[in-house]
Amino acid sequence: MSTVGEIYQYIDGFAPFSSAMDFDNAGLLAGDAGTKVSAALLSLDITPGVVREAARGQAQLIVSHHPVIFRPLKTLRPNTPPYLLAQCGVAAICAHTNLDMARGGVNDCLAARLALRNPVPVALDGPSGLRAAIAGESDREYGPREFAAFVKAALGCDGLFFASGGRKITRVGVCGGGGSEYLYDAAARGCQAFVTGEAKHHELIDAKNMGVTLVVAGHYFTEDVVIEPLRERLQKAFPDVAFRKAEAFSCPAEYL
Repeated sequence: MSTVGEIYQYIDGFAPFSSAMDFDNAGLLAGDAGTKVSAALLSLDITPGVVREAARGQAQLIVSHHPVIFRPLKTLRPNTPPYLLAQCGVAAICAHTNLDMARGGVNDCLAARLALRNPVPVALDGPSGLRAAIAGESDREYGPREFAAFVKAALGCDGLFFASGGRKITRVGVCGGGGSEYLYDAAARGCQAFVTGEAKHHELIDAKNMGVTLVVAGHYFTEDVVIEPLRERLQKAFPDVAFRKAEAFSCPAEYL
């Protein structure tokens, strides 16, 4: 039977945990590497509901994108995810910025969902040299509002907002999650649009001034695109483990 450690090593092979950005806390954050795994959940985040779902389904492991422990714990309180993981005996592997930048990771999955062709890096992470943001050619020419509507449909967003760059769009930069800082790199490399999950007010203004349509599609929707491809990849590598996407977690934001 496969173990937590073997699954960790497999993920490390294509998204090395050592390549995570300095602020991050990626890795095996709960449980023991020697634990045998017959069932595992995948989720963008580990919430109390996700841990309870794992326990009900007799899963020994949760693989998540966001770290279940991000800042040092000063207390360990009941009904919090770390407490419940320990209480239920469920391990947690969290692949965060290492998975963002990896081949086949978040940014690649986001680009694929938006049908971008010939993806190339537009910004590199200094310490690792990996692709912090990428860009590709759109499947056809879009107007700014038309492109924003396409992104909403492609990602299944409940809602999004955008700043129009006022130009036709044929080249698009992407960075899942909180990647608006790479807007400027994308603009410098000829992108007429940039898609990410979060943006600040001044970045929307800058985007309009640079003639770049900035589409802000939500942290969840620009990163959840990686979960099903990752599940399929893990299922193929470990056929003796039943990998399933958690049903207890969805986008926490509600739109009017």
